[in-house]
Parts: sequence; C-alpha cells; structure tokens
Amino acid sequence: MKRTFPVLSSLTVSAWLALGSLAGTESTPAATNYIADLDISQISQGWGEPHANLSVAGNPLSIGGQKFAKGLGTHAVSEYILDLGGRADSFSAQVGIDDEVGAGQGTAIFKVMGDAGKVLWQSKPLHGGDAPVPVNVPLTDVRQLTLAVETPDAIDYAHADWADAYVVINRGRIRVVNAIKEEAVILTPAASPKPRINSPKAVGVRPGHELLYTIAATGDRPMTFSADHLPNGRHWWSFLSGGSDPATGLHLDPQTGRITGTLKKPGTYQVTLHAKNALGDATRQLKIVVGPQIGLTPALGWNSWNCFASAVTADKVKAAADAMVSSGLINHGWTYINIDDFWEVNRNSQDPTLQGPHRDTNGFIIPNPRFPDMKGLADYVHAKGLRIGLYSSPGPWTCGGCVASYQHEEQDALSYANWGFDYLKYDWCSYNQIDRGNTLVGLQKPYRVMRAALDKVDRDILFSFCQYGMGDVWKWGTEVGGNSWRTTGDINDSWGSMAGIGFRQNGHEAYAGPGHFNDPDMLVVGKVGWGPSLHSTHLTPNEQYTHISLWCLLTAPLLIGCDMTQLDPFTLSLLSNDEVLEVDQDPLGHQAKRIAVSGNLEVWAKDMEDGSKAVGLFNRGYATTTVTVNWADLGLKGKQKVRDLWRQQDVGEFSGSYGAEVGRHGAVLIRVWPVK
Repeated sequence: MKRTFPVLSSLTVSAWLALGSLAGTESTPAATNYIADLDISQISQGWGEPHANLSVAGNPLSIGGQKFAKGLGTHAVSEYILDLGGRADSFSAQVGIDDEVGAGQGTAIFKVMGDAGKVLWQSKPLHGGDAPVPVNVPLTDVRQLTLAVETPDAIDYAHADWADAYVVINRGRIRVVNAIKEEAVILTPAASPKPRINSPKAVGVRPGHELLYTIAATGDRPMTFSADHLPNGRHWWSFLSGGSDPATGLHLDPQTGRITGTLKKPGTYQVTLHAKNALGDATRQLKIVVGPQIGLTPALGWNSWNCFASAVTADKVKAAADAMVSSGLINHGWTYINIDDFWEVNRNSQDPTLQGPHRDTNGFIIPNPRFPDMKGLADYVHAKGLRIGLYSSPGPWTCGGCVASYQHEEQDALSYANWGFDYLKYDWCSYNQIDRGNTLVGLQKPYRVMRAALDKVDRDILFSFCQYGMGDVWKWGTEVGGNSWRTTGDINDSWGSMAGIGFRQNGHEAYAGPGHFNDPDMLVVGKVGWGPSLHSTHLTPNEQYTHISLWCLLTAPLLIGCDMTQLDPFTLSLLSNDEVLEVDQDPLGHQAKRIAVSGNLEVWAKDMEDGSKAVGLFNRGYATTTVTVNWADLGLKGKQKVRDLWRQQDVGEFSGSYGAEVGRHGAVLIRVWPVK
C-alpha cells in the first residue's frame, strides 16, 4: 500500500526546466552540439570542478593513450542534466578515466539516462589506462538527458572524461538544467516541554576506570534526576558526612544528571533513570557494563576538521563545547568534543602559533602555543558534562605535518590519559614511510601498538582507526582493538561524495556491533569549510535528510563537522530528532543492509532491540517517485504499524507493503512494528 506525503522540498521536473539556463544557440536541423560548449557550471561532482576540453585536473584530455581536443573533464560521482525537449536524434562520445591518474587507478561507470532516470546506456567499470569506450545512444522523443558518472569503489582518481561528446538535435536549443534549489523544510517537531530521556541505553566502562555519563533529557527546566539501583547506590551528598569512600561506586548529581565514579567489580548493572519536572516524570532503562568493552553505542559528538582544519584553537574548542550545551544538543545525547589535527607543533608552518619544541627532554609531546593547557581544556569540557577527544598518527608526522606518535606511543597514551582525554582518532598518513601497508600484518601493526599503549593507562579512551578502509579493515578492526574504523576516504559536502560513501557500506554490516562500528566519516551539514572560511553545505535539504537517515541506519559514529556556534534552525533540526538518533544509538548495535534495489531506488533496513525494523526509503534518482518496501523483504508477515521518524508521526497500519513519495536525492525514514 502507498501513503502519500508532501514531497521533501523537491522541485518538479517542470520547475527545473523553468529554471534552466540557456546554454547554446538556435540549432539548424541535425546540428551537432558539443556538450563542452554548453554551460557546465551546473554539473555536480564529487571532487574538483568540471572543465571544458580539459581533464578535471586541467590537462589535455587523454584516454588510453588517445588524445582528444573536445570533451568534458569531470569526476565521479557526477551528473549533468540537459533539457532536449524531445527534439534530439542521438548522443555520442568516447568515455573513460583520464590518463593523468595512471594505469589501473580509479573506477568509473558512465551512464546515459533519459526521462525519469531510465538508463539508456551504461559502461562497464573503467579504470585508468583502459581504452576509450564509444557511446552511441538514440534519443528519439527523449526530453531530459542525464550524463552521470558513478563508481562502485571510492571516488579517488575517478577522473572521468566525456571526450568528443555531442548531441545531434533537429531544432530548437539545448538547455542546461540548473542546479536544484530546494526549500529547507523542517520536519522534526519541537521537543515537548514534558521530560524525555534521550541518552544511550547502554554504556561500558573498564573496571576501576572513571565513568562520566550525562543523562540527556529534553523538557522544561528546572529538572531533577534520579536513578534506581545505581551501583553502590548512595547519592553524592551522602559522602559529605564522610561515611564512605567517594572514589568507589557511582554517584548521581540530581541537578545536572551526571553519573560519575568508578566500579571495580566486573558485571552488568540494570539501572532505571528518572528525569522529572513540573509536567511529569520520564524513565529509561540503562545497562552499565563493567568489563573490557567500551563504546557500546556509536560516538555522538563534534570534530574540528570539517570546519576549522588547520585553523583550530583551544578557544574554538571551548566555544564548540559551549555551543553543544547552549544549543541543547547535549540534551539529545551528543557527547564528544574532538580536536582533530593541528593541536600539535607543525614542522612546515611559518605561523608562530604552530611552532615550538615537539617533545620535552623525556620525549613527552608538547602541544603548540594555541593549546597552552591541555588538561585545563579537558577539565573545561568535562565540567559541562561532555567528553573530549584528540588526534594523532602512528607515523612520525600527521596528515598536516604535525608531530605524531611513532616510537612514542606509550608516552603519548600516558599524556592523553593524564590530560583527561576520552577519545583518540589515529590517522594512517605518514606511516607509509614506515610500512607501505602492502600486507595485513603491516596494516594492523601500528594500531596494535597503540592499542597496547592505551590498555596500559588508567583511563578509558575510545580508539578510532582512520586508515580509509585499507585491507578491508572492517574484517579485522575488532580483533585489533578498534572501537570504530573508517571504511572510506574523506567525505566532502557534495552529493557524489556523501552518496558514494554512504551507499557503498552495504556488506559491512556483519562486522559491526556493540563496541565496534564501521565509520563512513563525519557529517557535512551546517557551515563547513575546512579552514577559516566557512560556507553552508553544498548538500541540498533532501540530500541532508538522506545523509543523516543513512548514517543512523548504518549505526555509524555521528561526528558533527560544522561550526556549532553558527547552527541554523534547519541544521539544528537535523541533529536533534530523538527518534532518528535512536536508530543510530539502538543498543542492539546492528548495522542496516540494503534489502531491495530498483534502478536508483533503494531500501535499507536494520533490526532494533525491541523487535521493530528501522527502514530507509531512498531515491538516488533525479525526479520525485514512490519508493516501496515489501514486508516479505523484511521477513515480516501480516499487518504492520508504520511510523515516520522525521515527522514523529504514526502513519497507519499496512498489509504487504508500504510506499511513500520520495524527492530527488531524498529519503523517508520509518520504523515498523507488527500490529498486535
């Protein structure tokens, strides 16, 4: 059955064409129109800028040793949409990966699509050095032509050339469809003034190590917190009389909702949390697991790289912590404030704030002058009920050329612990100087070394591998002691990058679970920029709904990449929908898999702890259409209750299937329960 919703901020095809920019001149009958002579500014692609008659890197077009004077240089994942008005005869081209990337590098699949995204022609996967592949496609009665480049792998080196590409048109003019403009429609309802607890339902801590768990709750303040069956269940004020040792057991501050303390005895403790205000009392079950495994649900937090990159400072980190609290994100479960590269001394920079001695006389790392007091910074973040993370590399230098941890792993781990850090991102980068990573043993070794160093310190530090998926890290990341591991290269704020990464995660679900998660990289919503100059994300509103929906289904770490001091209402709504975040934070820890695909339409689903299914209906195509999930594909029978998670609304009971209209590059996220 089908349920129709208002389409998520999509423009109809007719509206696109009304916005189309004139991109040629009146054609004589059977005129040849080279696409490189049209307006190529409306091409969307995963990296770089398109070029007329040159490659994406600005070199003469060359495929398989053959040179071309005319053509279009682009990069996967890309699309170029032309309005032909049903007047064209044919499209022709020679396609392939440009020789500038080298033989065997890159992977691209070229597609020529007609109306409603119908595939008219498609290449096999092509690589650097392959001979150019001829394209000859009849276009009789085709009104809209889309030239797309996709990739089954990472987008790296996918320098895609449409050489000698032209359309033969009978009459009229070719129009280029402008980049899509969408209204940013907020779907997340405002939080209720009544209490609602949103923090994770499971938390792990190692025996004798400090725990910091903030009960995240929305609702009007003032609000008080309590807990039933808290281990060593005295509240913090009971220790003022000196009757017990406050260093043992867990203690709850009833005003802040922060649970702190240590537990020495391994085991699992079931606790009932309460949040109470003048309008009611909310409860939630919390499982505290004292044992070897931490990070039982994916990290929710912020990372400095996608907004500040090399411009990060201690003051900006403090401002991020302040913003996480003042924006209310802390009340939705967001926890980590993570410093990426450039807190260390840089070997190349002429900026005095990045210079100084790398290490002291005993070999311990010295932060750069922008970070004069790392322990004070950690204390500042902890005082807000948040956790804090930082970054290094197993090589001698980080990606940005700052001093890293090679041969100082134990000293650095001890420094991180003494400063009070809770999270380490460990980036491969210059370890290539030590080991090219050509063997599995070589790929694993630096992460094993740092894992052993972290195990020696008296603090829980979440361990995040950043090595871009080399050697199928998802297959061995748990064995080597990772809490999460990057499965891809770096993301950017383009549809090609985000969708290319996110939809390529299918098949990794077998390797995710509580305490160990696949990481498809950070979020690219809000104001990003990778340096001092920021811009609003290039993802459309629909694409941002797809981004958050897919990452939550993937049970991925969610690390906000924008400047949180400039959160706009739409971005805040994306990050504060508790029913959507529950999909990511579900304690069962399952990752979604693709259960159905039809052209550009995909259905992904994951099992939830309560027996329900979280289901994403995705439209990777170019026009609004209905996406349907069949109960049989979910292993379900009988009537099912469906709830729209973005709108937080029950939409009805359905037999056999459920379908919804989904906009261009958009998503609908639902949760499905059997009707009792």
